[in-house]
Amino acid sequence: MFRLDRLWRGSRPGEPLNNLHWHEAMARCWPLPALSADERPQLEALAREFLASRAWEGVGGLDPDERLRLAVTVQACLPVLSLGLDWYSDWVTVLLYPSGFVARHVWEDEFGVVHEEEGPLVGEAWERGPLVLSAEDVLTPEPGFSVVVHECAHKLDMRNGDANGQPPLHAEMSPARWKAAFSAAWDRFAEGVEAQADWLPFDAYAAENPGEFFAVASEAFFTDPAPVQQVFPEVYQQMVAFYRQDPLARLTRAGLLP
Repeated sequence: MFRLDRLWRGSRPGEPLNNLHWHEAMARCWPLPALSADERPQLEALAREFLASRAWEGVGGLDPDERLRLAVTVQACLPVLSLGLDWYSDWVTVLLYPSGFVARHVWEDEFGVVHEEEGPLVGEAWERGPLVLSAEDVLTPEPGFSVVVHECAHKLDMRNGDANGQPPLHAEMSPARWKAAFSAAWDRFAEGVEAQADWLPFDAYAAENPGEFFAVASEAFFTDPAPVQQVFPEVYQQMVAFYRQDPLARLTRAGLLP
């Protein structure tokens, strides 16, 4: 059992953000400086709302101070920049460990057999429950990797129930096209992982199941989009349609990609 050492309720929406911590959080996640002049105030408005609407809990003596909360916030708001925070309406708690943690799960399969799993994690998303994160990993995102974006992608996926790689799509999107694009890409990716191929556009963990493929592809989509678009252009276009953002075009316009 973990011990909750500190619980913060977010600041009120109108409260000023600490400029130093805000700029530090924006600079830490390298795609964020590429946001346009219209997108930056949009992100800040979402950030204020996110901070005010979350309960922040620290484990093992961790203090979820504003620096850490803003680091989580800017990365969590990026996937819903064009969607809005209603997409996160089914959860409120952000649970932060100092670093990686060991998670233990007990579950029953369709045949009534009870299974127990235990393993190290840096993030976890519970259906209608908390977002669980390693503070160390929150503070060290890098191109292709963001534990916050990854777990938030799971949260979006879970709005349809299980995290199976197909979040609720917009009315103008085709579920059949989404499934065809992601299924073909996952099959090819899994074959590439087994063959230890050098063309893989993101972490091999994506081969675990379709839900992990969507989450890993999402963090790469936002933080290292060029390889995703090059290797899986159909998947990239489906994510552009779902997230209503084009990170590759954004980074290119900002001069951060050729």
